[in-house]
Amino acid sequence: MFDLQVNGYAGTDFNTDNLTAEALRDACIALQADGVEGILATIITDELPIMERRIRKIVELRDHDELAKEVIAGFHLEGPFINAEKGYVGAHPPHAVRPATVDDAKRLCDAANGLTRLMTLAPENDAGFATTRWLSEQGICVSAGHCNPSLEVLRASTDNGLRMFTHVGNGCPMLMHRHDNIVQRALSLHDRLWLCFIPDGVHIEFYTLQNYLRSASLDRTIFVTDAISASRLGPGRFTLAGWDIVIGDDLVARSPDGSHFVGSTVTWPRIQENNAQAIGLSPAELQLVSITNPRKALGL
Repeated sequence: MFDLQVNGYAGTDFNTDNLTAEALRDACIALQADGVEGILATIITDELPIMERRIRKIVELRDHDELAKEVIAGFHLEGPFINAEKGYVGAHPPHAVRPATVDDAKRLCDAANGLTRLMTLAPENDAGFATTRWLSEQGICVSAGHCNPSLEVLRASTDNGLRMFTHVGNGCPMLMHRHDNIVQRALSLHDRLWLCFIPDGVHIEFYTLQNYLRSASLDRTIFVTDAISASRLGPGRFTLAGWDIVIGDDLVARSPDGSHFVGSTVTWPRIQENNAQAIGLSPAELQLVSITNPRKALGL
């Protein structure tokens, strides 16, 4: 698998101020052991100086570890330019959400030292699509996510460089208009956007995922894990960027009050099991959505 969305793995949280060389290497060893050939280390919304510090730390540690260079192909910056409205903001801290600006995007990209490959933002939070255009001009894939743009705004964003949609079916409220909602808008633009899905049976029920895959077409589909530090470790209490996360016997990552998901614990081996038992893609189709398409979307 080439995974575009990994917040942490096997006990290592990428979104912490206490990341060590040993912890980063342990995550990379575990990822390779599970058959993952590459990832984007995902940094989620926080105050800009905090995000910059965490990004720089990973860059520094990666520079001194050949295994980390091999596994970590770059960064996915998921925020802070998202929609702060409850439901759409998901597990991201609303107080740290901010409008997209080119200057702030440059700050984050400078911290990543040329390793930003993907940025998730809300098109409705990017005035005149200026940040989307600038990022696209830098060769960075821009993805809509944790957002609620109208169809007209979403379409206009694609005209200005938007190329992807982050974890379709998630990062949105449980209750929405039954027809005019962000999931349907994203699916309607499958000819313009790469559509990412978390195939864990929890973020999207498998029968619903099958419906989405038929609508999106496999040629425009990408599987991601949205993995957190609890991945591979079983039930317990873990963290993601300061969040206390409870993992039950069902291996679902939930906020302490159980109100919403906080990332995922699904792994590449479990995705293969899910596919064999419930999704039903052929080996060639699974390779397309898990390896070929993610690399193609990034131009790798």
